[in-house]
Amino acid sequence: MNVKEILNKEDLTKEDLIVLLGLTDEEDVNLLKKQAYSVMKCYNGENVYLRGLIEFSNYCTFDCYYCGIRKSNNKIERYILDKNKIVETAKWCAAKGYGSLVLQSGERSDSEFVDFVTAVVATIKDETKSENLPNGLGITLCVGEQTKETYKRFFDAGAHRYLLRIESSNPELFSKIHPPAQSFAKRLQALNELKDCGFQVGTGIMIGLPEQTLSHIADDIIFFREKDIDMIGMGPYIVHKDTPMSHYEPYYNMKKKEMYLLVLKTIAVTCLYSKNVNIAATTALQAMYSFGREQALLFGANVIMPLLTPREVREQYTLYEGKPCTDELSSDCFECVVQRIESTGRKVGLNDWGDSPHFFERQKS
Repeated sequence: MNVKEILNKEDLTKEDLIVLLGLTDEEDVNLLKKQAYSVMKCYNGENVYLRGLIEFSNYCTFDCYYCGIRKSNNKIERYILDKNKIVETAKWCAAKGYGSLVLQSGERSDSEFVDFVTAVVATIKDETKSENLPNGLGITLCVGEQTKETYKRFFDAGAHRYLLRIESSNPELFSKIHPPAQSFAKRLQALNELKDCGFQVGTGIMIGLPEQTLSHIADDIIFFREKDIDMIGMGPYIVHKDTPMSHYEPYYNMKKKEMYLLVLKTIAVTCLYSKNVNIAATTALQAMYSFGREQALLFGANVIMPLLTPREVREQYTLYEGKPCTDELSSDCFECVVQRIESTGRKVGLNDWGDSPHFFERQKS
């Protein structure tokens, strides 16, 4: 079966996914790109939605082998932003027309942290209501595994989306990049509990992990649909020098171009397979190539998360090497990201939460 025949199928098998992920011919890749864009346009529209990203703390109790802010990395200065600073940034975000923001941090579950996040969310919801945003900013939380009771507190405070990355849906791969104390089963449980609490649920994977195969990635794509995921982020694995996986840097450098194309194909194939989900054009793609995020938009992504973390702490939240927009001369991102989006022929969905259509379909069923 040729590529055109696969792309015209009503539903794709795992074997079809592997074939599409393995495409190398430029003409075939362009066919995949065109079909994914058409599906995205049909189910989600062509608008690109902004999520202003505030990385409000780099304290973390977890020790993921790949992550630059892991608990054991003593080469970074730890910080947590003042509540007023976070709210001030959120209000700026609302005034610019972002519509939504993401509050992201390292993983903590102590009562002081939970109380802090709950208070920040409630204050942002209250203080960003306006004629353009009668219900305030849309809020996505990305603060790691918590108890179900904590998820409910966050939801009741006003957060309505939650991002909890699986990194790999394969338990063996998951265990190779996480310490034994971090449980694959617990991560799955958390995703289910988030749905039970009413959240739009997001997860994601790293592409280019050592020992990862196209079959693994195809299983990840199937996992997204089987678990009824509403929002998906897929980015390249980029080595951080101060982690146990730093010795993979030569592997990364050798595979960089191949990995970049594989991420774009994975975005396209996920769009074809899950259709009405939100897919992020991740910042890590821009770290690989200057216009990586724009290319992701052409392959079916519809969300971008411009960095709004205050400049004075941006360098302390480097999950991977080469993260863009971390130096003191970087712009405030809004004008820059709007120009970048419009360069692809797409428009920015201003003052719009840009929720996942899949979530509303899931709620009906």
